[in-house]
Formats: sequence, C-alpha cells, structure tokens
Amino acid sequence: MPRIGRHLWTVSGIAGLAVLCIVMADVSVSLKKENSQVKTQQGEMRALRNEYLARKGTIDMVESRKSLTRADGVIQAVDEVFRSLGLSQNVKSVKSTGSIEKKYAFEEQADVQVEKVNMNEMTNILYKLENAPMVLSIKKATIKTSFENPTLLNLSLTLDFIKPK
Repeated sequence: MPRIGRHLWTVSGIAGLAVLCIVMADVSVSLKKENSQVKTQQGEMRALRNEYLARKGTIDMVESRKSLTRADGVIQAVDEVFRSLGLSQNVKSVKSTGSIEKKYAFEEQADVQVEKVNMNEMTNILYKLENAPMVLSIKKATIKTSFENPTLLNLSLTLDFIKPK
C-alpha cells in the first residue's frame, strides 16, 4: 500500500508538472503575440512621430517667417523683395487681384510682370520670394524669352501674401 501511494504521488506530480508546462507554454505564446503587436504599434507610433516632427518643423518655419512680416500688403512685399535685389526697374507692373479674409489671416493676391532679367536674376528672384522674411508664396509662374533679346526673360508671377490677423 505505501508503494501505491508513492506511485500515485509521483504520477500526480508528473501530471501536475505537465499541466503547468502546458499553461506556461500557452502564456508564452500569448506573451509573444502581445509583444509582436506592441512592436507593430511602436513602429507605427515612431512613423507618426517622425511625420509630426517634420510637419512641426515646417509650421515653426512659417510661424517664424510670419512674425518677421514688415510689409502691410502684397505690393509693399513685392517692392521690398525686388528692391533688395536691385531689380525694381525690371518690374513692369504689380496688380493686386484681391484679398480674402480667412479665420487666422488675410490672404492678398497679386499679378507681377517682370521684364528683361537674365537667368541668374530670375533664380535670385525666385529664391528671394521663397525665402522672404514673410509668408509670400508663388501660385503661378510663366517664363518667356524677351522679344528684343532672346537671352533675357520675361516673368509673369501670381503671388500670395499671407499676413496674420
């Protein structure tokens, strides 16, 4: 009888260990699945973080530019840009085409005609417009060669000037 009791304890101990191993294996598989899900979420969050930082950088750049705005309107802004390049005499006309009041800003649009500039001056104009200390964007640009001198260019630009309220 004592032998049967010992065998019974041994068999029940082995059965208990087998059940424990099965439960631990199930928990391990479950934890592995959860780990892979968390890693996937972490990758998605990292991608979102990078996108957020890129957009925040762009917004911060625009915010810093709009705080530097010294011009009251698009005509004054265009004059400031071309005067800084020494090309005021090449500006044939600046016509304001209207303004729109938006929630946080005023947007004013103008058509600018520039005549007889060389390729280097055109590059400087476009660079200066893009990097002006104000929010001034090029909506449309048309470049044609000058009738009198084919090495010179005539520009037609549609510009947007955005000023915060």
